[in-house]
Formats: sequence, structure tokens, C-alpha cells
Amino acid sequence: MMSTEGKKILIIRFSSIGDIVLTTPVIRCLHKQIGAEVHFLTKESFKNILVENPFVGKVYSIKKEVGEVIEALKGEAYDYVIDLHKNIRSLQVKRALKTTNFSFHKLNFEKWLMVNFKFDRLPNIHIVDRYLEAVSSLGVVNDGQGLDYFIPSEMEVDMDSFFNARISKKPSKYIAFAIGAAHATKRLPTDKIIDICKRIEMPIVLLGGPGDKETGIYIQKESGNHVINACGELKLHESASVVRQAEKVISHDTGMMHIAAAFEKKIISIWGNTIPEFGMYPYYSNAEDNNITIEVDGLSCRPCSKIGYEKCPKGHFKCMNQINFDKVIDLANS
Repeated sequence: MMSTEGKKILIIRFSSIGDIVLTTPVIRCLHKQIGAEVHFLTKESFKNILVENPFVGKVYSIKKEVGEVIEALKGEAYDYVIDLHKNIRSLQVKRALKTTNFSFHKLNFEKWLMVNFKFDRLPNIHIVDRYLEAVSSLGVVNDGQGLDYFIPSEMEVDMDSFFNARISKKPSKYIAFAIGAAHATKRLPTDKIIDICKRIEMPIVLLGGPGDKETGIYIQKESGNHVINACGELKLHESASVVRQAEKVISHDTGMMHIAAAFEKKIISIWGNTIPEFGMYPYYSNAEDNNITIEVDGLSCRPCSKIGYEKCPKGHFKCMNQINFDKVIDLANS
């Protein structure tokens, strides 16, 4: 095994929220197990996910091109580069730094076979464990501590004040419902979300980005006074704080699902065109798996993409419309 004590290491993952959260076990294990100084390269819009992480020494970010930071990275004299993105830009960084680098098996061919021919050659291994395999030769092993997510103290949401401003009194328990997703085929139709919210007894806080604000307003209006729309009102860390304090979390296959897993929350994860077998389901510590997956099994068209579309390619959207909504509601109310 190569000597690694006190080495300086650069991790590359440009996007997105969930993918970056899924790299946190690698960051932690490199720092705690071999004493590495860990730096991270990502996109400008995602750097705040990492700046509070005590195991990250420095965060570099780009707006568009890696040329924005190449000279600064060269000045760091890294011992190793860990490429957890594996695209053209990460290749450019590795070529420029000319140091020993490691990467992971991206499973692009296996995913292509599954999407296009429904031929399953996907290994039964989470992406976190594939990330950790990339650094195994450095002496790193999975510590079983799950994911990390660190919220700045000033971004913690006072839920007493949050509820007092909206429904006069903080409930003893509430559900956080992350209604967004990057692609429409990963999101429940709005009328289905309304139906779920109407039948859930506990207060619900809707979470999403600015693009979800109008949808959140409509869902709140149609669902009842126990539903509070916070879509577009909270920053990412604040939404994470709401999730951290929730009794349960309902989420699509999206970044907030992974943030919820970092807090070991009980998750009801709802899957549309993507499948957990791609290896990006909620990842917990060794203590307990708190996720319950809700999906429509047996659809010949699913998965139709490894990421998603803006509308169902078949037009019927069965992967979401045929979800067992009674099960979702029973789980939420139990």
C-alpha cells in the first residue's frame, strides 16, 4: 500500500446537489483515516454545500470552464486527484495537474443496456460504495457512518417562528414534502400531490426551489390549511434544516432525498422514470435503513432514461400515475 499520511488530495464533482452529498463519505474517510488535506472542485452554484464541511480544507469552484481555476490548482501541488465526475472537464483537470489520479466505474454501458433493452447487468452496489472503491488503494475503507450534511448555525430554521407566522402554533410533528425534481418525469403530477396532501393527517411543509413556487402555492390552496408552502422561500441550507427537524420526508429521486438520508430521516421515496437499481437510492449509516421505496414494478418502458425527460416519451406516464398512493398515505400517517 502506498504511503498516504498527510497527503493533499483534490476531489472533483461538479454537480449536482445529491451527487455532491453522496461524495461526503469519501471526503470524511480520506481526512479521518489517512489524515489527508482534502480540497474539492465543483461548480460555483454548489460550493455552499461543501464550505461548512469540517473535513474539506478548501473549495474551488468554476462558473463554466476549468480554465478558471487550473493555475490555482497547479499551485496546490496535489499528491492525488480523485475524479468522482468522470467527464470532459474532469479529464481536463487531470491532464493539467499531471498527478496520480483515481476514478470510479460510472456504469454508463450497464445503464444504457437497462434503459434501451431492459437488459439488467447493473451490479448491486450503491454509488457511494463505488466512490469508496476509487480510493481503496489509498487505505480507505467504508466507516459505515453514512452521509454528511452540515448546516451553518445562522441558516438553521426556528420552526416555532416558522409555524407561528403561518398556522399560529408549531405542531409536535410535521412532514417535509420535497415536491421538486430536475426533470418532470421524476416528479409526481400536481393533482396526485394534492390528493396525497389532502389525505395526510400531519401538517406538511412543501419544499422546492424558485421554479416550484407557483406549484407549491396551488398545492397549498387546494390541499387544506395543514399544508404550508415554503417552495422558493428558503435557501438550500434552510430547506435542509426543515428536513432535519421533520418527523418524515416524502421525496422524489432528487437531492433533498439524499440530504434527508444524511440526517437519517424516515423517507418515503417516490420513483418515476428512474430506478433505485442505478445505485442512487437513500444511503444510510450502518445503524438503520429508514427508506421505503415507492415505485411501479413491471412496466416494460421503465426506466426510460437514466436521468429524466420533460414529459413521458410514451404519453401515459404510468410510472407515476400508477403509484400506490394509498400506501404513500398509510406510511405518512403511521
